[in-house]
Amino acid sequence: MKAELIFYLSVFMRRIHYFLLVAIVFTAAGVATAIVLPTRYTADAVLLVESPQIPDELAASTVNTNRGEQLQIIEQRLLTRANLLDIATENQVYADRAQVFADEIVKRMREDTSLRIRTGRDKASLFTINFEADRPITAEAVVNAYVTQVLEDNIRLRTDRAEGTMEFFEQEVERLGTDLARKGAEILDFKNRNLDSLPENLNYQLSRLDELRDRTTSAERELASLASQRERLILIYNATGGTNQAGGDLRTQEQRDLDAAETQLSQLLTVYSEQNPRVVSLRARIELLREAAETAQIDETEDQSQDTTLLDLQLSEIDDRQELLAEEVETMEAEAEVLRANVEAVPGNSVTLDALERDYANLQSQYNQAVSAASTAATGERIELLSKGERITVLSQPTVPGEPSSPNRPMIAAMGAAMGVAGGVALVVLLELLNGSIRRPIDITRALGITPITTLPMMRTPREIAMRRGLVVSVILVGCAITVSAIFYTHTQIMPVDLIAVRVLNRFGI
Repeated sequence: MKAELIFYLSVFMRRIHYFLLVAIVFTAAGVATAIVLPTRYTADAVLLVESPQIPDELAASTVNTNRGEQLQIIEQRLLTRANLLDIATENQVYADRAQVFADEIVKRMREDTSLRIRTGRDKASLFTINFEADRPITAEAVVNAYVTQVLEDNIRLRTDRAEGTMEFFEQEVERLGTDLARKGAEILDFKNRNLDSLPENLNYQLSRLDELRDRTTSAERELASLASQRERLILIYNATGGTNQAGGDLRTQEQRDLDAAETQLSQLLTVYSEQNPRVVSLRARIELLREAAETAQIDETEDQSQDTTLLDLQLSEIDDRQELLAEEVETMEAEAEVLRANVEAVPGNSVTLDALERDYANLQSQYNQAVSAASTAATGERIELLSKGERITVLSQPTVPGEPSSPNRPMIAAMGAAMGVAGGVALVVLLELLNGSIRRPIDITRALGITPITTLPMMRTPREIAMRRGLVVSVILVGCAITVSAIFYTHTQIMPVDLIAVRVLNRFGI
């Protein structure tokens, strides 16, 4: 085991120039990179999302954006192309601004900017902003610009939403108010056009119809009575020549008294004699009544001409009354016909009116809700304008960094040296694995199956050894010079080494 270790150590020493070449080249590259990389300064700020200052139970804001969502919106607005270009120009972030395209500036700004959101249930919502720049004052200025932009965006976002909500509900109140007025005018117009056939007038219409029916019946009955009376007057006049209507008795009062006295005389003669004082007295009275009856007959003949005029007057009064009643009946029947039409139209008008009033009630309910929502929106807008709602405050102000944040030059140089050592060892091991030559007696035994008596090593002259060593040193020096020159040329003429490193790391997802 010891012999093997000594052999491999001697092999390593024989190939040490390869090891040194790789180790020195990588170490030189690491040291050159550490030297070439520009000094970077990082400024940061911490923002806090505060809870509303007024409890929601008393007055709630109308901006109910989730805190995480709100911060993400602000983050996306912060990293917009126009905003990054403006900040880079105002703060002169890059000295080679005139030689770099806008897309490259936006890309570098996004790479140098670090935004982190920390939020969660029952946890404070924090927003951390970092920016890395070549100068400390530039890093601090950019972070200040970011913070200012975040605060302004938050205020503008919340106030715009509150004002938008307020404007929306104001428009809704105005629209619903117009619809409500139009629907009210439509209901009023419908009621005016159907005033006599509305449901609320149905009881009056029915009672009025019953009243007209009773009055029509009474008038028709009176008309029939008048017609009968007219016919009776004409019959009496034609039969008697007068207008006496005393139950069909056409005798005068004197004749009726005379007939009654004669009847009484006949009854008395059945009991008393002619010489009885009562009979004598009654006969004297009969004579007087007979004279009076004859006189009345003469007067009646004289009055016949007057009866004709009286009949005409009575018939004229009856005709006038009949005409008046007929007109009244016709008027009541016409009114009854209109009333019946109104009553028949009530069910249809009731359905239409119910639909109109239902639409009006729905609009009224929507209008009341819109008014209430507008009041709430006005309160929410006032809360946002006074910054009494949820807001973002600066928990840690950005300051000018006193020490650089990168690069870590000793670590980069150490990593280069470590990679050089590892690469040199790996190269020596690879060369040894690929080398199949015989260098030890045991190799002869393994290859030919014989045991040699003795072996002689290859002998080099001092000149050959010096030349070999000079060649190795020259190759190492040339390799280091080429490596350092390539790094410097790439950094100054093609692309900064730090950007190359970032791209390489991004390519591998590191």
